[in-house]
Amino acid sequence: MGLNTNTTNVPPSSSGEISLKDMILKVKEWYSYLLSNWKVILLMGIIGGSLGFTYVYFKKPTYTASCTFVLDEGKTGGGLGQYAGLAAIAGISIGGGANDGLFQGDNLLELYKSRRMLQKTLLSYGTFDGRRDLLINRYIQINRMREVWAKRPSLKGLRFDIPPEKFSRAHDSIVRSIVSDINRSYLTVAKPDKKLSIIKVDVRSDDEQFAKNFNDAVVVNVNGFYIETKTKKQQGTIQILRRQADSVRAVLNTSIGGTASSIDANPNPNMAMQMLRVPSQRKQIDVQANTAIYAEVVKSLEMTKISALQDAPLIQVIDNAVYPLEKASFGKLKGAVIGGALLGFLTACFLLMRYFLKSL
Repeated sequence: MGLNTNTTNVPPSSSGEISLKDMILKVKEWYSYLLSNWKVILLMGIIGGSLGFTYVYFKKPTYTASCTFVLDEGKTGGGLGQYAGLAAIAGISIGGGANDGLFQGDNLLELYKSRRMLQKTLLSYGTFDGRRDLLINRYIQINRMREVWAKRPSLKGLRFDIPPEKFSRAHDSIVRSIVSDINRSYLTVAKPDKKLSIIKVDVRSDDEQFAKNFNDAVVVNVNGFYIETKTKKQQGTIQILRRQADSVRAVLNTSIGGTASSIDANPNPNMAMQMLRVPSQRKQIDVQANTAIYAEVVKSLEMTKISALQDAPLIQVIDNAVYPLEKASFGKLKGAVIGGALLGFLTACFLLMRYFLKSL
């Protein structure tokens, strides 16, 4: 069915190089050969189109749950610095503010992909078909993992509704593989515009409910952990100052009570006996000193609270994932055309390769 390879009687160039005329003739020869095999190429194209149509017909559409939010880091440092001297009276070092390099820049994006955050999200509850269940159970269901586990007795009855600290090696191994798959195929976190502080979280899945519930849970878990970590230092300082204020207040109350007791013990002291007034005067000095300390500690406490509010990051959700989710499906006609063109092209390449090898 192929052409006679002896039809090419073009003399080679004296330099041994293929001339433009030789190349054009060779291309015409290949074209004629493919044209003589058009039935084979057409048949393979029809088969490829059928395969592409079948693939698209049975392939589930992909749903994308998207959430966008704006991140305001708050004031960087400086907020506590101007009040640090006030706390020094109580012997406390407040430090340099909330934003000492924690999760700066793109680190928050990487936090979304961390195993700790994804595992916490997988072990969160969502609503599926009107009932609550763990997200990891839904993932196992839609990927039909228990059908594979049925052949392995150690995995057949594996459950995840137990505390993570009681997980076995099998639990940890499965969670690790699921986290890796989610990072690779499900989750995308990025800044649509590098100049802005807007972050977009996308979760893609062929299960609409899983995509929606996972998106909601991962945003809540990561953003909550982020805010908690950023404000942890200042919250600890506030607790220390509050305990210090309570301690000084207790000492002040004791000093006030001691002053009253001293006065009651000697209500009418003899002016000629000054030593009788010493105990009450000491108590009054204690009261004045403790009053001054208490005032400064309370002032430091209130200033720290204000600074904590100013330095705390603000995360404001712009758009939540809502039903119905964005649906991406491949058209059947498009699948048939691409399948037919691809297999037809591969067939043509195979025929040319075989023809070239025979000509050698």
